[in-house]
Amino acid sequence: MNEENSAPRAAEPGQSPELPETREDKLQKQLRRSERGVREYQGLLIRFAALLFVIWLLFFQIVGITHMPNGDMSPRLDAGDLVLFYRLDKDVRAQDIIVIEKATPDDPKKHLFICRVVAASGDVVEITDAEQLRINGNVAIEPNIFFATARYEGFTEYPLKLGEGECFVLADRRAGGADSRYFGPVDKSEILGTVITVVRRNAL
Repeated sequence: MNEENSAPRAAEPGQSPELPETREDKLQKQLRRSERGVREYQGLLIRFAALLFVIWLLFFQIVGITHMPNGDMSPRLDAGDLVLFYRLDKDVRAQDIIVIEKATPDDPKKHLFICRVVAASGDVVEITDAEQLRINGNVAIEPNIFFATARYEGFTEYPLKLGEGECFVLADRRAGGADSRYFGPVDKSEILGTVITVVRRNAL
């Protein structure tokens, strides 16, 4: 009985006889399965690492995300709104909304501010006693600003000519907003990026 089970199975005409599987054959099959498993695991690790790299590249080198720290940009931005900003463009223009890190006259530690650019390199900025914003001698037309622009005496001196790589920023809520009237011009090195979109968080 045992001899019949261990004997090679008779081959069909034209086929080679099916030989019994040896221990070496089993070990080779197990080794191949193990190698396949290792390759699949390595492939999974590579894909996961690539995903982490893309996330790092996107959110730490190209795009940033932060929250609006206060109501200084109301009604366009509300406190707590999520703000996405583009990190690679530091050559800002008037009406860009930018994210900056800047020290204040009262605190040498840098704080995050989100403000609107009203003037750039080479421009002359003046805020009059009548609470008018003038850029290069002309009254700035700001149809979406609903507050007068107070001077904030004792901080920035006017008229102010901006140097290379500097910009002048203002909060949309001009009454009490923290901006260049308080902490002076913003240097290019202090700009984190330009706001590209906003995600409202109110009532969520």
